[in-house]
Amino acid sequence: MGTPEIAAAVLAAISDAGHDIAGVVTQPDKPKGRGYNLTPPPVKVEAERRGIPVFQPEKIRTEEFARLLEGLAPELIIVVAYGKILPANVLALPKYGCVNAHASLLPKYRGSAPIQRAIMNGERETGVTAMYMDEGVDTGDMISSIRVPIGDGDDFGVVHDKLAAAAAELMVSTAVAIEAGTAERTPQPDGATYAPKITNDDMKLDFTKSAESLANTVRALSPSPSAYATDGDGCRLRVLAAEWDDADSGVLPGVVASVAGGRIAVGCGRGTLYILRCQPEGKRPMTAADLCNGRRIRVGDALT
Repeated sequence: MGTPEIAAAVLAAISDAGHDIAGVVTQPDKPKGRGYNLTPPPVKVEAERRGIPVFQPEKIRTEEFARLLEGLAPELIIVVAYGKILPANVLALPKYGCVNAHASLLPKYRGSAPIQRAIMNGERETGVTAMYMDEGVDTGDMISSIRVPIGDGDDFGVVHDKLAAAAAELMVSTAVAIEAGTAERTPQPDGATYAPKITNDDMKLDFTKSAESLANTVRALSPSPSAYATDGDGCRLRVLAAEWDDADSGVLPGVVASVAGGRIAVGCGRGTLYILRCQPEGKRPMTAADLCNGRRIRVGDALT
């Protein structure tokens, strides 16, 4: 049971390991892009490529879905970023239970946006935890975990791919341990933190904050949905890549201090944010140098 790319990576690894996959449950296709074309979830694409049955229920708290699962008769359900909370009847159905691959080192960053929140907070390390699921949100007993470093320049896309590879490795070894009866079961310790879903407020850059905090936000939301600021004309400028330092910009927060060296230097509450790559509203992504050459941003302009 899963939806995005990280779930597709785990599905591929479990399949390649020789396990008999009875079916894949994922979210319904959703419209994407300018044409709003219906687009299948990545895990559906991977499953269909392998000839594995795919099920996309709108709701899972129904008699129809309960009968579907009973017919599949799974011994183990592996859940990876499915996007829905499993009801008690689903949790109790498989012989070996339901096991989740969560993209954090639990009990830190329970919730729906663990990768983004870890990068936003400047963490230098994250990981994937395999756990038995219960009716709480990422509260179940832990089985094992893999630690993954976060590099200084790693954005969401880079960290996601590292975690996808780690999750695939972890869930293959977890399935083997469960089948062999050697899987450990450790209650989560105190000190849980939460990673709520990303909102528009998280995406909008607040230049009264430190430059380091803003650079972390840019990394956490790149390549999508991306951080943004608003220029003097009220147009949204998506910020796709940025650097920072503690040097005082000499201008008020949000004011462009310079446009030299292929970077747009912007004043912050502490330090300076350097925009390297961006996307003006209605335009293609471009380097900061290209944006400046088009005279769309000038020294003294204010970003809010």
